[in-house]
Amino acid sequence: MYRLEIIANNSVEENLLDALKAQDAGKYYTKIPNVHGIGTSGPRMGDAIWPEENFVFVIWCEEDEARRVKTAVDKVKAQFPDEGVKLFGLNLTAAAEERAAPAPAKRNSKRGDETSNPRILDGPELKE
Repeated sequence: MYRLEIIANNSVEENLLDALKAQDAGKYYTKIPNVHGIGTSGPRMGDAIWPEENFVFVIWCEEDEARRVKTAVDKVKAQFPDEGVKLFGLNLTAAAEERAAPAPAKRNSKRGDETSNPRILDGPELKE
């Protein structure tokens, strides 16, 4: 199971929906409108200085659909390279399997015994 987040400029929402439909992907999603923030494509604050805004689609899906979502997003990114279309994802199946694995042994550090071993979870490996 994957949790995908697509963050994009409001101007490409219709194009993204069309691309998802063409890939038979992202049929079920949650939309978060009027998203403000600063990313690598610049500020999107919805005010007089930075008037643009983004939206977020959150999609829960299996790996095959996640690949089709990526294909759709890649097409929109190619069509609108300056609109800040981003795809982020977490492979929750892999994360659950990792949590079920035996915990690594505790280790000593200069600051004392560590009581947890935090792990960074990578996004979905959706490369062809």
